[in-house]
Amino acid sequence: MKIVTGADHAGWELKEAVNRLLMELNHQVQDLGTFDETSVDYPDFGIKVASAVAGGKADRGILVCGTGIGMSIVANKHPGIRAALCHDLYTARLSREHNDSNILVLGGRVIGKGLALETVRVWLETEFLGGRHSARLEKIKEWEEKLLEEAR
Repeated sequence: MKIVTGADHAGWELKEAVNRLLMELNHQVQDLGTFDETSVDYPDFGIKVASAVAGGKADRGILVCGTGIGMSIVANKHPGIRAALCHDLYTARLSREHNDSNILVLGGRVIGKGLALETVRVWLETEFLGGRHSARLEKIKEWEEKLLEEAR
């Protein structure tokens, strides 16, 4: 699976650990930055990752900032993105089973490294259940399309 990752300065260290895990699991990883702890603006990296996933350049994405909240907000502004902020295994699993999340968001200052890496594993291994959940996602897609049409 091709996975793009991105982080701001607060999420950089955890992103690096996530990248190592993804490579160990034989995923193709494209790191879109940031590349050190120099202060940067999280929207720049959330936009890059969301654009890559929505544009089909990657299968999924992983974003990390201090709490995960900012990255979630910016990623979910992009049509077709279902970014899920997860701080435990249960929400990671359900974000895939019920919401078919295509971007996992982590809070580098909120979740411990061990739990974060296990959260990534669960998120990657969990399949979308479809069924009634597909109809709900279709409603979201229709709403996005309506908003985009109104904006034109």
